[in-house]
Amino acid sequence: MENLVSNLIIYRNSNVGGILDELTAIFAKYHSGDYDSNKLRGEILDVIHDLLQLATKYGFNDNLWHNYLAYIIAMTETPFTLVCEKVGVTEGTVNVFAKNDFHIFKQLFNYDFSPIEKDLHLNCFSLIQNYQSVSKAERIFNKSVSEKVQKLSKQIENAKDDDELYQVITTFYKDYGVGKYGLNKAFRLSDSLDEEFLIPITNTSNVMLDDLIGYEEQKKELTANTEAFVARRKANNVLLYGDAGTGKSTSIKAILNQYYPQGLRIIEVYKHQFKYLSKIISEIKNRNYRFIIYMDDLSFEEFETDYKYLKAIIEGGLEPRPENVLIYATSNRRHLIRETWSDRDGNGEDIHRNDTIQEKLSLSARFGVTIGYYKPTKKEYMEIVTELAKRYPEITLSEAEITRQANIWMVNHGGASGRSAQQFVDYLSGLVK
Repeated sequence: MENLVSNLIIYRNSNVGGILDELTAIFAKYHSGDYDSNKLRGEILDVIHDLLQLATKYGFNDNLWHNYLAYIIAMTETPFTLVCEKVGVTEGTVNVFAKNDFHIFKQLFNYDFSPIEKDLHLNCFSLIQNYQSVSKAERIFNKSVSEKVQKLSKQIENAKDDDELYQVITTFYKDYGVGKYGLNKAFRLSDSLDEEFLIPITNTSNVMLDDLIGYEEQKKELTANTEAFVARRKANNVLLYGDAGTGKSTSIKAILNQYYPQGLRIIEVYKHQFKYLSKIISEIKNRNYRFIIYMDDLSFEEFETDYKYLKAIIEGGLEPRPENVLIYATSNRRHLIRETWSDRDGNGEDIHRNDTIQEKLSLSARFGVTIGYYKPTKKEYMEIVTELAKRYPEITLSEAEITRQANIWMVNHGGASGRSAQQFVDYLSGLVK
């Protein structure tokens, strides 16, 4: 194994190949003959432990060794893999090095672990090559990565020769991308200095736009802007504003799920992180994806000035915002920054009060598309409730009884909104034993 790994070129220093590096060191000791059996056995079991942890994180199954090698190939970002992500197969000498590495990976796929298992009285390598994982909910593991990596693993297994192997891997890069941005949907800023700057959100909602009942015009306008964006046409930053619980955040999540296959990615940013916006953009501006920087429940009090970072990014800084980045925000406030009567009647100390008003209005004016989400009427609320209830087969109450109870729920739980309707239906569902 150590001879194979040492001959890698493009994937030589993969930052996701830690387990492979550890195994390489173990096999170097094993083949030298200078080792303590108990200690080497313990080192192998440590590696198997790490591999099982990775399998749990990504929901890998069947041949974990193959899954892991495919994971290295899928996640390693190099100039070669990034070019493949953008344009697919290209001509050039680099293809010779790539085919060398792919041939080595194929040999690693077929590596015979039986000698070391026999000498150290182990069977762990045999077990991980026919691994049956415990059934678990999708939210426990990163499904978006899991499916793609396991698909790549099977394709590599079935590749008949080096040319087919090269085609399989380069096509994978073109279709799905490479690294964390290629395989994940959503990201957030790290809270730890020990982690990378942008880290994947591994469990995202699977909500779709059809799950949001009503608000057809709002969804249509949001969809049109997003479709233009992913199609690399001109598109605008978007502000979704209006009453709480009306589906603003749900619409953004649904848009991500709908357009993720077309290269849409989302980065969630909170207002205390706005000072990092320039750094975020510098990291993603050259990638072959369309990024939405998502700001949920955005608003500012009078004394807060972090909105100035946002204004500069949207429009006004020396460096223009890259064409593959848009900002989508939700807010209960149409104008985002809190205004007071003193701003308008002149009772405050600001001599140039009109300038103050314009300063506060200028942020929301920089969103080219503004979409209002308002509380439903009582009739619309009941329609939402009855439609949601139909999606729960366990709810067998008559429509009249559902409507009666929904009216009581609405009065006692903050009025009519899509959120309270969903909470009410969840309550009814929970009553069924």
